[in-house]
Amino acid sequence: MFTVISRIFHFGFKNFWRNGWLSTVTVVIMTLALFVFVGLILFNVITNRAATSIQDKIDISVYFNTNAPEDQILNIQQSLQSLPQVQNVEYISRDQALDTFKQNHSQDPTISQAINELGVNPLEASLNIKAKDPSQYATIADYLASPSLSQYIDSVSYTQNQEIIDRLARIVKDVELGGLIIALILTLIAGLVVFNTIRLAIYSNREEIGVMRVVGASNSLTRGPYVVEGMLCGAIATVVALAIIAPALYLVNPYLNVFIPGLEIFHYYYTHLLSLFVYALIFSIVVGGLSSFVAVKRYLKN
Repeated sequence: MFTVISRIFHFGFKNFWRNGWLSTVTVVIMTLALFVFVGLILFNVITNRAATSIQDKIDISVYFNTNAPEDQILNIQQSLQSLPQVQNVEYISRDQALDTFKQNHSQDPTISQAINELGVNPLEASLNIKAKDPSQYATIADYLASPSLSQYIDSVSYTQNQEIIDRLARIVKDVELGGLIIALILTLIAGLVVFNTIRLAIYSNREEIGVMRVVGASNSLTRGPYVVEGMLCGAIATVVALAIIAPALYLVNPYLNVFIPGLEIFHYYYTHLLSLFVYALIFSIVVGGLSSFVAVKRYLKN
């Protein structure tokens, strides 16, 4: 058994070097497929981080009528905090809102003078509500719409924030779908290239294969070297793809951090390099080995 396996690998490596140009083309195509495959994994990391960053900045602001009693607002705050969908509720009183407004417009004397001339505080008390998950804001908004609470509420900033969440979800979904389609197309192309490469290799070695079958070589011994050749193309493509992706991520990392603070995609890449290598290697070996197996099997049936 060990002798048979060693011969299979020996002839597999021999076939790879003997079919140099075809093997190179196969590696290039599989490398492109791996770019998209690994890119989808990294894109998922980026979109999740972007979604989290945006979600952290999104909340529901509930503005109360100026005549709403403060104790009633505090009761509503407690009732909201008891909801399983709510992560945090922050109360901003009318005085706090006025102080913040004055600080934000301290450089504008016209606004400061207008506030002083009013003599009363025109701003409303509010509650800033952060949900545990963005999909739960609808449930919180429905809760606030109940008659027992809505009588004290002037407005709820739910609709505008929900549009942002829904738009983000649609964009992420569309881009992921597009990337998946591209990955499938390149995977199919890579599989066809490996398939045809192995068929050409079989055709050029048909006399050798014929001799092997005449002397009683098993199908495993005949098929094995070509399967090894396809798997070898996949393994080399994995190393090449990851080696090219690393400096590319290093260069784009600062620009991504501008749009998504704290992302550090390059740090994620090298800390997860082993798992990415395993995923990419399995993907490429399956594509290369399976395509080779099918090609040789079709030939042996003829």
